[in-house]
Amino acid sequence: MASQQNTHARFRFNCIPRMTLANSKTYIIKGITKEGKTFRPSDWSERLAGVMSQFRPGGAQSGRQLSYSPWCVPRVFGDVRCVVVKSDIRSLEPMAWDFVMNFAKDNHLTVIELTDSDLHELQNSDNFKK
Repeated sequence: MASQQNTHARFRFNCIPRMTLANSKTYIIKGITKEGKTFRPSDWSERLAGVMSQFRPGGAQSGRQLSYSPWCVPRVFGDVRCVVVKSDIRSLEPMAWDFVMNFAKDNHLTVIELTDSDLHELQNSDNFKK
């Protein structure tokens, strides 16, 4: 019976559609304040992405191991902790979008809008760490 449940859970998980809207934009919230100081605590990006993990294509995953939403993912660029946020979340979960953007604003963090080519170039650079 347990193996049947695990198979069913795996099947549901694998069938979640990948949603990307046509006008999707990518934003990076940098862990550097507008005053130029490193934002603390040092694990802020993982914490923020963890809170946002339930907002994903297909909705929250119950009983699953924690995994980040494809719309809000922690990354390190150079030595700076960041969160990469896709604008898809804005139209599908407006309150989640407001939460993450207000977090950046309230903490005086730098937010940068990227084009797809900017993001591709950044991901292929030596400074990009998952």
